[in-house]
Amino acid sequence: MPRYLSVGSVPKKRHTAHRVEPGYKGEGIYYEEVISTHGFSRAHSIAYHLRPPTRVRKVEAAGSWAVERSEQRALRHHHLKSGGMAATGDPVTGRVPMFTNNDVTIWRCRPTQPQQELFRNALADEIVFVHRGRGKLLTHFGELPFKPFDYVVVPRCTTYELAFDTTAGQPDLLVIESPGLIDFPRRYLNPEGQFKLGAPFCERDLHGPSGPLVIDKEKDVPVLIKDGERLTRYTLANHPFDVTGWDGFVYPFTFNADDFEPITGTIHQPPPIHQTFESDGGFVVCTFAPRMLDTHPDAIKVPYAHSNVESDEVLYYVRGKFGSRRGVEEGSFTLHPHGIPHGPHPGTIVASRDATRTDELAVMVDTFRPLFLTKQAVELDDPNYPMSWLD
Repeated sequence: MPRYLSVGSVPKKRHTAHRVEPGYKGEGIYYEEVISTHGFSRAHSIAYHLRPPTRVRKVEAAGSWAVERSEQRALRHHHLKSGGMAATGDPVTGRVPMFTNNDVTIWRCRPTQPQQELFRNALADEIVFVHRGRGKLLTHFGELPFKPFDYVVVPRCTTYELAFDTTAGQPDLLVIESPGLIDFPRRYLNPEGQFKLGAPFCERDLHGPSGPLVIDKEKDVPVLIKDGERLTRYTLANHPFDVTGWDGFVYPFTFNADDFEPITGTIHQPPPIHQTFESDGGFVVCTFAPRMLDTHPDAIKVPYAHSNVESDEVLYYVRGKFGSRRGVEEGSFTLHPHGIPHGPHPGTIVASRDATRTDELAVMVDTFRPLFLTKQAVELDDPNYPMSWLD
């Protein structure tokens, strides 16, 4: 979890009256809401609302959001070019699933409209990677600005709006949905929970909301809630972003991929050195950031061929020239699954010998259980990619 933050007005002691006059219904207090994880046993935040956060005027079924797995009759590598996908929908309804298993679903989103209603994922944390676009994430925790190459980490049960700057071009998003809690690699943290000095990023690189929004509106506000495939629309009796202050460890935050400090060596380092996040549900997220290449005079500067014995590897290509791959482009995905080797394309080893630095930026998701392509992903798949290692 990120570091402790205290934003706005909170009382001296938790679970005590945070007084205001006259207050809602003349009760003279702000209304406390505890936002906790793993029941009440792990990280939590406490927020103080102008009105009780439980004021629901209407509950109605809103359909379902099924992610359909494609039938895969053969085990093979895949290459999807998603950069040219049709832009559609808003930052929620425009999401198109690409890969899925019980631990993670990976979506692409190229919205053309502002977000139509507030959204809340009740069963999953989300990482929204901003490939293109800038704006603000609006939540009851406050405003959180984001920019290109930000990871925007949204804890489950956070009601939010992704508000894009319309002058900043077409938004382009990668969304990682995790039923397991998203956290930082434990090996980066000391026993006190602080990032170790050798970690590739630290607390200064994380950015949370700097101030509350305090939207004081007594009006009907719909919120679309997703829990798994089920969708429900709650109509609240007032705007939920009426928080005057909060504190704790649970809140949305950003981390920019360009703030990742790569770990390098004289010879090629294995992929775990790029790890950025992990889910207790069975996957990790890595950042392949621009970095110095290996300095040993005989070093092979592109990744060695390897078999993913117990994991499936998805790479999303963001920016730059990808030294070990031919044919990929910005917005490409490659899936290299368990059980069969993959490695650098022919010719890339020779081409890298005089290189001293790589300028590539990519996001990798490694899962420990098999991934499935969705029906939408199959339409983008290159059937010849498994043969692309031939001379």
